[in-house]
Amino acid sequence: MFERFTERARQVVILAQEEARELRHNYIGTEHILLGLLREEGSAARVLVSPGGTADDVRAQIVRIIGKGEEVTTGQIPFTPRARETLELSFRGMIALQPPAVVGTEHILLGLIDMKEGVAVEILGELDVELDTIRAEVLRALGH
Repeated sequence: MFERFTERARQVVILAQEEARELRHNYIGTEHILLGLLREEGSAARVLVSPGGTADDVRAQIVRIIGKGEEVTTGQIPFTPRARETLELSFRGMIALQPPAVVGTEHILLGLIDMKEGVAVEILGELDVELDTIRAEVLRALGH
């Protein structure tokens, strides 16, 4: 699936994995994908930063909700079912919104919003981010 992702979208996934490692989590969840989006600093991050704060704000919320892990994780870190579904929704959203025929950071953000549940959506809610407003801004940025 990742061959249809832009370089920036792939970078989001890599950054999500780095965040999971830094927090000593043995999984990549929607919260790590949210951090990856913010750290990548692409158009999805620009839509998020003004209402949703910074990566540091989100990271602090993750530590408050989940805490830090006990052990350093090595090797491949698996995606949670919700994180995997977020990426699948990104892919499906890209197909529905063509062109372009690649998944960008905007599509990942739309996938995250479309989940409507999970730690990332909970954090966005606590940071008073209006998901419908974010969705509209992303669609506008994509020309839809």
